[in-house]
Formats: sequence, C-alpha cells, structure tokens
Amino acid sequence: VPNMGCKLLFGSCLSCIRRRFSIKPKQLLNFPKRYLGQPSPFTHPQCLKPGEVTPGLTQTEYALRRYKLMSLIQKESQVLGCSTDHAVIILSNPTLYMTSDIPFPFHQNNDFLYLCGFLEPDSILLLQSQSGQALPSHTAKLYVPRRDPGRELWDGPRSGTDGALSLTGVDEAFTTEEFKHVLPKLYDEGVTVWYDSTIPVHPALHTSSLQPLVEFRSRSKNRIRPLRHLVQQLRLVKSQAELELMKKAGHISSQAFIETMSCRKAPVEEAFLYAKFDFECRARGADILAYPPVVAGGNRANTLHYVKNNQIIKSGEMVLLDGGCEASCYVSDITRTWPVNGRFTAPQEALYQAVLDVQKSCLRLCFPGTSLENIYSHMLAMIARKLKDLKIVSRGCSESQLFKAARKYCPHHVGHYLGMDVHDTPGVSRSVPLQPGMVITVEPGIYIPEDDTEAPQQYRGLGIRIEDDVVITEQSPLILSADCPKEIYEMQKVFGTGS
Repeated sequence: VPNMGCKLLFGSCLSCIRRRFSIKPKQLLNFPKRYLGQPSPFTHPQCLKPGEVTPGLTQTEYALRRYKLMSLIQKESQVLGCSTDHAVIILSNPTLYMTSDIPFPFHQNNDFLYLCGFLEPDSILLLQSQSGQALPSHTAKLYVPRRDPGRELWDGPRSGTDGALSLTGVDEAFTTEEFKHVLPKLYDEGVTVWYDSTIPVHPALHTSSLQPLVEFRSRSKNRIRPLRHLVQQLRLVKSQAELELMKKAGHISSQAFIETMSCRKAPVEEAFLYAKFDFECRARGADILAYPPVVAGGNRANTLHYVKNNQIIKSGEMVLLDGGCEASCYVSDITRTWPVNGRFTAPQEALYQAVLDVQKSCLRLCFPGTSLENIYSHMLAMIARKLKDLKIVSRGCSESQLFKAARKYCPHHVGHYLGMDVHDTPGVSRSVPLQPGMVITVEPGIYIPEDDTEAPQQYRGLGIRIEDDVVITEQSPLILSADCPKEIYEMQKVFGTGS
C-alpha cells in the first residue's frame, strides 16, 4: 500500500540491546481449564504451544520486549536527567461500535499487544521500576476487565485476572477498576511517567483515570514523557519468531493472489475479485485482511487508495490488486497488476515490464546500510529512464524535467516499514539505515490517467504497481512474497495463456 508520510528520525541508536541478561519464563501452574478472552494452549492446542501467549510468541519473548523497552527508557532518562523511578502506562484499544449494540470486530492497540500479547479491550499495562533496583529491572502488571457472567453471556468469555496472569506471564494481574489504587503514587514528583497522552488510544480510560494525572503533570517539572517512539524502535527490528509469522502471512497472501489471478474471466466485477481474495486468505489461515484491499480495474488504478471496488472490469483492461492478510498479529502487503482476460496488449506489456524492471532494480538495493530514502531516489531515476525509453516524455527533457515527470507518474514513495501494522512504525524516518531484521515493502508504480493528454494515447488509462515484502538480511534480501508471480511468463502460466 503506498504511503506518503515521512516522519521523525530517532536520535538514539536503533540497534538491539546488546547486554547479556536472563529472563526465565513463569511456570505454567494453575492454568485455567476454561475458555479465555483469546485462544490459549488449553483451548486451542492446534494454534498455540504451552508457554505461548499468541501463536509463535512465548511468554519469554514478550518479557524480553518489556526488558528492552525499560533498557531504552534507562538510556533516555539518563540523557534527559529524569528520576530513577519510572512508571510506563500503555492502554489497550476500546471496543468500537458501528451502531447500537453492534460492535466492529475488535483489533488491539499494537503497541500494547507487542508488550504483553493480551487481546482484550479495556485493559492497562503498567511497568514499574523496582525500588532499590536499577532499570531495566521492573515489575509488569496487567489491569483487565472483571469476569462478568452477564456480559460474557452476550460477548463471550473473559480471561479475568487469573487467566491474564497465567496466559501472559506478567508479574501481577488486577481488574481495570483497581488501577485507581496505583494512581496516587504516580503523582509523586520523584516518579517519571511514560505515557502517550496526546492522542489517547482509549479515550474513556484516559478521561476516567489518566486525564487528571496528565493535567497535574503538565504543571510539574517532571512532565509526562512520550512512549510511542521507544516502542516503535523495538518494533522496527523483528525477531526470528516474528519473521516466521511474517513468512506465514506472505505465503498465505501469495497463494490467495495465485487463486485470484487464475479466475480468468472478463468482464469481471471488482467485488468478485475482492471476495475471492478475501476467501482464499481466510481459507488458508488468515485471521482477517490486513487492510481494505484496492481492486482497481482500468483507469481506476490511477486512484492510489481506490477501495470502493464496485465497478466492472472490461475485457482488455487490467486490474491492480493491492491486498494482504493478517495472520497471528502480523501482516503482509502485496500488489500485482494483470489483464483480467489473461492476455497483455503490447502497450500493457511494455509499461508492465518497465515497472517490473524498476522494482527488481530496487530490490537489489535492499541491504544493510542503505535506506528507504536511498532506494526511493534510485526508483525515481529508474522511472525517469523508463519514461524516456517508452517515449512518455521527450528524449530532450532536462534532468529536472525528468525528475518532475517521475514524481508526476509515481507520486508515492518506494515503500514503508511492515510488521504488525501495514504502515508499521510510522514515526521512524525512512532515512534510517536499514539493518538485518527490518521488513520493508518495495512498490514502484507508473500511473497514467486516461485524461493525460501529454502521454501517448496507447498508455492512457493504465496504472501499474508491483509490490513485494522484503526482509533485510546480512546476505541477499529475503522476499516474503516470492511465491506470488510477477514475471509475465509466470502470470501467463497461472492464466493458462502461456506458450
């Protein structure tokens, strides 16, 4: 999915914490033999192994993330000259409603989820430094919705404090209402509070529990410190367990693309291709689609975030499908463009091959030390060259005119970071040097609206984008979407029109 944003560059080092430490998982004692508010090793042994909080991610991994966060806070507090006592507050998302009593499917705040793996709404994670011990030593406490048979009759089971404690492996668990008992300690000037108060993710919890603290601290010398940028630093570099989950999401989506491409019929409704892609993802184990997909036929592909998906694609037109799935809390983001009747016209093939050449050239730059900004500059230079080769712009154009044309015909960036979110860690600058474990998208495109009288007639109305998901490694880049055909001959085999 194209993204225009370009955000903050972190001042501190993005490399993982290098210190040696040991984190022992809690013993799996007294695990509730009942359904919780999310899958558990007891109720869903086909999905989770003992010791896992969410599929593929153990209590130890979540504890390690919290340890690394407190290590970053230790570093930042030394620079800022903060106190030695710290409290970190992260809220879950609330349940949102589409109308009276009808909720939208719940999706957790991913910063909260990243640190504890708890999937219920109306919850709070509190990390507190331990008295007399230096960071990153801390205690982790979860405040979760109280068990309520009346509500559980309608909404399904809740984990409760015992379930949350056993599943996540935090140190202590309380009901959300009990959070009020810890609040008086947070007014102490000697405690530095880390909390994202600017745009609260849970407005009701913020208003009822934290707004007075925020207002008090705004008049204090020891003001509340923002937290999101530190969590995003951690989320930027994926662990091996995270990469395995992202491989799964990439494989599911790639297979769904193949099945959707193989539905060679024209005319075809965009809604049909949308439904086909959605079904094929879920049938292979995806939880949901990662975002509303773009299924844009013909000239509609020149609307970058076209999501109405309600038109008919005629024979002879191409479809641009930008879609991905979420599986076990991690996402994929892939784009392919193909002719719905299975046969490229000469102009379609020429423009498609130009975009593919640009994309493959950009993929070769995905190595440690470069950056998305570097790859973007290369993409623009390559697109300018292709526009010239295809005579979409005059061969006599100056360098500045070529650059302007490249920006015109590809108005978005080359890619973005990928992980638990599609546009993952948006606060991280694209100028940050890439390092092993980062995952990015590479998605050049050329878009020529049908009313562009400056372009040759045969290319008007064509919009082509090719997008892959890429893991940065010490060696060559690992393409998570490698199973998804993009070479013309590969797609023709799927269509059944190849020689």
